Amino acid sequence: MSTVHTSLSSSELLDNLLPKLKATENFLHDTLSVKLECCAEPRERLRLANLQTEFELEIAMIRMNLAHLLRRYSEELVDVTGAREGKPDILLALDDHEAVAIKSIRRLYARTHELQTSTGWSST
Repeated sequence: MSTVHTSLSSSELLDNLLPKLKATENFLHDTLSVKLECCAEPRERLRLANLQTEFELEIAMIRMNLAHLLRRYSEELVDVTGAREGKPDILLALDDHEAVAIKSIRRLYARTHELQTSTGWSST
């Protein structure tokens, strides 16, 4: 059984991390896929394919653990999102797997941002 690792505010999850996950998925599906399809150099094509696979596996793990977190706090999150302004934020206690998923979102987002700025890639 997992132990509680840390906590996360509902606003951090809803307003920051979920949009970052979506941006990472957009990069994977829009930018990286197009670069891979257009790449003619075998070595670079292999590098891009490996990068794509790595991102896809990481996102699958993140989604699985986020689904668990969202199921556990579904009622509370519905209350928070449907609340009027001024309703206090809630803290979500994360188990070990959920905490790893949250760290992975931040890390993958940083990697995609770094790839886009260092290589000049942009979303299509």
